[in-house]
Amino acid sequence: MATNGDPSPTAGDPSPTAGLQTHTTPNKTWRLTTRKLPILRAGPIEALHSRLTIPVPEMIFGDNYIQLTHLPTSFSLAFNAPDALDRVSKTEEGMLQVAVADEWKKDRKGQIEDGVEGVVKKYDWSYSTDYRGTTSGGKGEEGWRESTADHDPIRTDLLSKPDPILFFDSVDLYEDELADNGIALLSVKVRVMPERLLLLSRFFLRLDGVVVRIRDTRVYLEYATGKVVRQYTAKEEEYEVLREKLGGRREGVTEQLRDANVLAPLLRTVEEKTDVYEVG
Repeated sequence: MATNGDPSPTAGDPSPTAGLQTHTTPNKTWRLTTRKLPILRAGPIEALHSRLTIPVPEMIFGDNYIQLTHLPTSFSLAFNAPDALDRVSKTEEGMLQVAVADEWKKDRKGQIEDGVEGVVKKYDWSYSTDYRGTTSGGKGEEGWRESTADHDPIRTDLLSKPDPILFFDSVDLYEDELADNGIALLSVKVRVMPERLLLLSRFFLRLDGVVVRIRDTRVYLEYATGKVVRQYTAKEEEYEVLREKLGGRREGVTEQLRDANVLAPLLRTVEEKTDVYEVG
């Protein structure tokens, strides 16, 4: 993973300012930087493939990132595609065991055991990641301490106040349509208000006929406290169970199954983690 403070260690060598947006909080202490560029070209994709040792998704935005930086200490928390993909399993442990179509076998030749339908080898082809961001500067990874959502909550009551939004951006990191069997998408959004900010990194997986999975990392910051709260929540549910839950609604089931915001409240929580980084 990147440890030198560069949130995008890949590939295209574009102009340093291409696709950049920056915003400094009103107290001049925190800076948000976002970058959005087109998908990587063949050369950078090959370099990233070699680094990760697994095939990359169909659409990989390897130069994109969102980075939160504490200016007095240089602590930063960044979200980028290469580091997220580095958290994808490179073994058979925890992989989905599913029957796959002939087209899937053709598109992912060499990733499935010949003649054994539904057994995946070498890497998690759903690109599921438990990535919670890349820390650099300041006290580094050692600066995070474990906590709980009860002790260090994300203040939804304050976030729901009608405060002006000073800065907003949404950045895609990677996407794969799983050979037309669903979608795997990792994206990051950030919303900056006068006294606080909220960042959401969301991995959304819909594997048709099998499972729906959402892995959210929320980063909440009150500027006055200097405390960064990071909350990770992993949810999932069987595809057919969700279809039954959605069947009684007015909206079409197919359309609802494409909307992660609709599905998230219906999924089972399988893992939760909260940790805190205090600057100063």
